[in-house]
Amino acid sequence: MATHTVRSEHRRRIRLDDHLPVDHRLNTVYRIGAGLMGAGLLTFGIFGILHRIGFFDTGGDTVWSLNTNGALSWLSVAVGLLLMVGMVIGGNFASTLNMTLGVLFVLSGFLNMGLLETDYNFLAFQIQNCLLSFVIGILLLVFGMYGRVGSALPHDNPYYRARHPDLAEERDRDRERREEFPA
Repeated sequence: MATHTVRSEHRRRIRLDDHLPVDHRLNTVYRIGAGLMGAGLLTFGIFGILHRIGFFDTGGDTVWSLNTNGALSWLSVAVGLLLMVGMVIGGNFASTLNMTLGVLFVLSGFLNMGLLETDYNFLAFQIQNCLLSFVIGILLLVFGMYGRVGSALPHDNPYYRARHPDLAEERDRDRERREEFPA
């Protein structure tokens, strides 16, 4: 016979879309990360478009020593613009966008590495494109996760407070006591 335990305590779930205060210092990291990656991808895409390369051409056309074609150029412009929008909006939107696109870039690097030298390599990737995809993905992940994950988040961090509400309240009470009765 199976028995089930009923928990009487209500546990607060962490929501990744809770909004940080407007002036929170993490907002700057998310914005700068999104902006730098977006500007780089946008510039790469524009140079590819200006070279007037065929949309699915796999003829070995390069921009900045990276293989490209029309499809990859337009995709780079679209993702670059999306990251620029993330930079403008900032906050948790930029952080979540950076993390999501970071995972997609890493997965794209693996997928396209598997498609090298096949007929399905419609984005004309070569090994240097795959490596850059990994680098961009990891940087976007770092920018997006900064201040959200870690074992040593400060106690005033909103993500720490959401994960440990009891400890956060206790720290607030201790701080108020110290302010009330200085040593």
